[in-house]
Amino acid sequence: MAASSKTLIDLFQPAKRLKLSDPSKPLHSVSLSVSSSNSDVSSTLTAEQKSRIELNKFLAKSKRNIKICTEKVSQSKAEGSGYVKLEELLVEATWLEALPGELQKSYAKNLCKFVESEICGGNVPIYPPQHLIFNALNSTPFDRVKAVIIGQDPYHGPGQAMGLSFSVPEGVKIPSSLVNIFKELKQDLGCSIPSHGNLEKWAVQGVVLLNTVLTVRSHQANSHAKKGWEQFTDSVIRTISQKKKGVVFLLWGNSAQQKSRLIDETKHHTLKAAHPSGLSANKGFFGCRHFSRTNQLLEQVGVPPIDWQL
Repeated sequence: MAASSKTLIDLFQPAKRLKLSDPSKPLHSVSLSVSSSNSDVSSTLTAEQKSRIELNKFLAKSKRNIKICTEKVSQSKAEGSGYVKLEELLVEATWLEALPGELQKSYAKNLCKFVESEICGGNVPIYPPQHLIFNALNSTPFDRVKAVIIGQDPYHGPGQAMGLSFSVPEGVKIPSSLVNIFKELKQDLGCSIPSHGNLEKWAVQGVVLLNTVLTVRSHQANSHAKKGWEQFTDSVIRTISQKKKGVVFLLWGNSAQQKSRLIDETKHHTLKAAHPSGLSANKGFFGCRHFSRTNQLLEQVGVPPIDWQL
């Protein structure tokens, strides 16, 4: 009974205060001490560890943006529509701020109608999947942009396109252009050839992997060219040129090099070479050393280089 009474008494005792190691210290100094301790932990991390933490942080943000778009598409299918307006699929806030109202312009409204009719027509699959159409922007926040690699239109085979130029999901055969990119990377920086072609690690480090056209019909290259996408992606390139400084643009092939007219070369760097496709890689892509040169240019202005190793 005594033990039981003691328990009841204990229940009604005032809560015990936490003891400070030094009662004379005010609470805010304890808080500062904890903060200082965290700072000490941070200062003991190596540059490689800090870089990995930052990479994981932005990978998580990219996946969160993809998840938001995926949920929008799932909801539209549940409601019987199966289509999400383009303007609702660009969800990265930094780009919405950098491109205010771009997808409300008249050309973009016509583009939206065209893409909707293609997706809802249902006769031919459209790539990439809707939730990945703006993956290049949703994966690379505007304030993180360090470099831009410009492609043409998405891969048009099933399962290939993922909204990042030259990139394919893990498990998909690596296309010849990307094989050649990896060969040049090995020659240039000694990077080992990866077993997959997913370039999202580059994207989250600040490399905008931008196709000039963002959708395509299955097995029909350039089928969505000249429908309005070029105007949108030109605006993206122009905006980077106007609002950023010291960005490195990697322009491979004639189509990409035509975009140099949108770039202020007094503020930015353009690296030009042949396209990495099997037809032209031997005509000036191999040996261009664009990856090491990009890093050199970034380091000259105090910007952390790209870790190109996948």
